[in-house]
Amino acid sequence: MARLLAEQERRVLARFDFHAAAALGNHLVEIVLDGARPIAIAIERPSKDLFAAAVPGSTPANDSLIARKVAAAAPFAHSSLWVGVMLRSTAATLGDHGPSESDYAAHGGAVPIPVRGAGVVAVAAVSGLPQAKDHGLVVDVLEWLAASSG
Repeated sequence: MARLLAEQERRVLARFDFHAAAALGNHLVEIVLDGARPIAIAIERPSKDLFAAAVPGSTPANDSLIARKVAAAAPFAHSSLWVGVMLRSTAATLGDHGPSESDYAAHGGAVPIPVRGAGVVAVAAVSGLPQAKDHGLVVDVLEWLAASSG
């Protein structure tokens, strides 16, 4: 959990707007297509989709899993992977924290987008690879965005 928290602190952005969401999403698509990976992608603010893509080989199940991962990450303001680790370390379930298990997935792939001075403003998520690889892909692209936006 400590590694995941440190990772989150490394990628705090100065700002995040629609242009940044498009850059982030398009960069994810390029990486996914170059690797011929069957992944669905979403970048969301509460009640607002900022970017979505489904590359060849992804399925509607990937879209459903993204929604459930985002639903797990958003209320905790931590990645869905962190939520899963936290639950396993405390022998708890999401149901113990209020949400219905069928609406949330504490599996890697949904990563909050924190902005300096504003907190978490959105969540970027992917589905299609094993959960640690989904998580790593999103983190890598968020770190790219943080480095490229100064």
